[in-house]
Amino acid sequence: MATASVRERVDVRTLLYGAIVANTLVLLAVAYLLVSGITAFEPRYVVYGLLWLFVGIVVLWKADPAPTDWRTRRRAAAVAVGYFAALAVAGGLLTLPEAGTGWGVRVVPLPPGWGPAPVLSTPYVVIGLVPARAVGYLALSYLVYATVIDAVGSAVSGLLGLLSCVSCTWPVIASVATGVVGGGSAVATVALGLSYDLSTAVFLVTVALLYWRPTVDDS
Repeated sequence: MATASVRERVDVRTLLYGAIVANTLVLLAVAYLLVSGITAFEPRYVVYGLLWLFVGIVVLWKADPAPTDWRTRRRAAAVAVGYFAALAVAGGLLTLPEAGTGWGVRVVPLPPGWGPAPVLSTPYVVIGLVPARAVGYLALSYLVYATVIDAVGSAVSGLLGLLSCVSCTWPVIASVATGVVGGGSAVATVALGLSYDLSTAVFLVTVALLYWRPTVDDS
């Protein structure tokens, strides 16, 4: 009875904190829309962006890698860092600059969840911090870190994680690149095809596989 009561309290607390996170994201999105004045966007893309942020935050909060020795953690961290770098490149967060690009910072006014997206341009690399992608990829990488420690299902889940960014890479790259060169509408490039629908679905499936990864001993 006592154990069940403790679990019930923990679940209620988790739901409460989750609701606080969700409400905070919605309030920030509304405030951002009021300040930025953005109006040209598909409503479902805002839902997707906030969903990426919410799921990513919950994963970073709730994921609990198994205790292990320092050497294993270091190796798992190396894999996770490499995985994040691969996602960042494939998802357009890291791109090569055009010839003659100098140092500069600007903010691309994408819809809530995807924006505001700070873009740092250098002669060597362009870093576009699309919030939903950055938090989502960080969460996936943290789950890969935990999965490597468990040494279970990392290959299949990892490949699905890469698929989740490849399937949506073109609209993201188009949005960030347009903001960097200063031509056209960065907001308009978001509503291209069904890439965001597909990538969000695969992202959620990937998180589920990595978070609730099966073990041989489960019964």
